[in-house]
Amino acid sequence: MGKFYLTTAIDYVNAPPHLGHAYEKVCADVINRYRKAMGDNTFFCTGVDEHSLNVYRQAKAKNMSPRQYCDEMVPAFKLAWQSLGIEYDRFIRTTDEDHIASVKKLLQKIYDKGDIYKDKYKGWYCVSCEAYLQESDLIEGKCPIHNRKAEWLEEENYFFRLSGYSEKILDHINKCGNFITPEARKNEIINIIKSGLQDISISRASEGWGIELPFDPAQTVYVWIDALTNYISAAGFSGDKRRFKELWPADLHVIGKDITRFHCIIWPAMLLSAGISLPLRIYAHGFMTLEGRKMSKTENNFIDPKNIAEAAGSDAVRYFIVKEMPYDDDMDFTWDRFWLRYNTHLANDFGNLSSRILSMAEKYCGNRIPGFSERGKEDDEFKNVFCGLTDKYQKLMDDCRLSSALDCAWELVAFANKYVETSQPWKLHKAGQNGKLDNVLRNLLEGLRVISVLLYPFMPVASHKIWKGLGIKPGEKQGIFSEMKPWGILPEGGMIEKTGMIFPRKEKDKL
Repeated sequence: MGKFYLTTAIDYVNAPPHLGHAYEKVCADVINRYRKAMGDNTFFCTGVDEHSLNVYRQAKAKNMSPRQYCDEMVPAFKLAWQSLGIEYDRFIRTTDEDHIASVKKLLQKIYDKGDIYKDKYKGWYCVSCEAYLQESDLIEGKCPIHNRKAEWLEEENYFFRLSGYSEKILDHINKCGNFITPEARKNEIINIIKSGLQDISISRASEGWGIELPFDPAQTVYVWIDALTNYISAAGFSGDKRRFKELWPADLHVIGKDITRFHCIIWPAMLLSAGISLPLRIYAHGFMTLEGRKMSKTENNFIDPKNIAEAAGSDAVRYFIVKEMPYDDDMDFTWDRFWLRYNTHLANDFGNLSSRILSMAEKYCGNRIPGFSERGKEDDEFKNVFCGLTDKYQKLMDDCRLSSALDCAWELVAFANKYVETSQPWKLHKAGQNGKLDNVLRNLLEGLRVISVLLYPFMPVASHKIWKGLGIKPGEKQGIFSEMKPWGILPEGGMIEKTGMIFPRKEKDKL
């Protein structure tokens, strides 16, 4: 049993969350549940980024203080993640006192190292992504991500000597093969570093909103430097030395591919300057679009996570967005595909399978789990298929290939459905072949148990319903995967309880 500390990027609070934000949080929750089920002591942190220029302007437009505005927005994020069954250990806000203390402590360390100096900045800035841009980054004067005209900034502020860390970061990337994944993201970062890194501005002239520099209160910390620090803040950097030693380095940062430069270059350089260990792995996922267009509140092209969870159930949403997002590519959400997946994969394939197995056990075995009369060749083949795909699933989950791991579970769903059709328990019952019938139903019940464990990180609500139907009381979720591989652990004579339809069919709808 080890520790596993994972984080997501923190979201700007200038607009409510949408399903694009939710994908990252669901992925992190799936990984967290899996690691916990494997027996690890996990710590999962997510949260919000409040010290942005966008927040300041939004608050001003609403005639509110920035803090009032943030306090009003934060519940929407917490409610969205709650509606999707996301169980985090810390919801961090960049206005939290321990985070402010961590930012100041980190920057003081870097300043004392001699890696921060004062100079004049002139350049382009995108307010939407809170990033400084090179002329070559712009497309007709606009940010390529947000299609928004960049603003020209000229002011005196402080710079971090990022250019001095090129070789050290490259060396670390090359030595630690999975420091940045997928491979395509790793290669992008290597090319950026090899093209030459420039020192970066880390402060702005104070507008009364932001964290003051510890060595110059007239300036506030650049929002990205502030935001990146949250990962060590949540681990106790500002004061809890024992906690920090236990949690840091982070085992995994889950982020979007648009912010790899910050996490894979600037963040490691800051940590190296301050003498702090680097995170073990950074996984940068792709984008989610809606019907071919970027999700955006301003363009009214978005899905509220809470609304879709209420319409289809949190498990269905979690299943779809993980299933459809490739490990190293983008996905396009379409309503037709969502409801097709719901009714075919969830209602027909998985929902009917679980309902049929438990119903047959009730009907033919008097609501009890049968034993094996005499195991035969077919029974061993059934077991071997399940054990083989379970091993494959575990390797994929360890590598954060969540969609492919989910495919393994669905192969078992398809295999079990086919087994029902070929073994035909109803005919065995009619023919009085009770020994064979017991073997078939025992295989199916064991198979359903294994499937429910594999699906638990993705669809916890459905898994708990199946466990209840099988009479399993997993209690604490810690370590339940220890029960994944042993075959035949369901107690003979144990009571069965019908669950009803886990995923009832639904009419195609659009929120």
